[in-house]
Amino acid sequence: MARSTRATGAIERLNTRAGTKQYSMGRTSAELFYLLQRTPENPAEKLCDPLPLDEFVAFVNAYGPQKPKRVSKLDVAFEKQLAKKREE
Repeated sequence: MARSTRATGAIERLNTRAGTKQYSMGRTSAELFYLLQRTPENPAEKLCDPLPLDEFVAFVNAYGPQKPKRVSKLDVAFEKQLAKKREE
């Protein structure tokens, strides 16, 4: 059960990043996972070949829109200092 929980979590994060609920997963009898996308034209389009859990989670995490990287005020100030140094 823990295996599919990691995969399910990856799907939930992908749906959150995409702002939809169009992604889901399938699982083979050999415990391999594959990503599915629902569209009006095709209710179950396979987006990848069946993959082992770790590869599937890595694929789903890299798929679709990504969360923008958080940047702190200190990071911004440091970048400004570096830009000034390069100009000198």
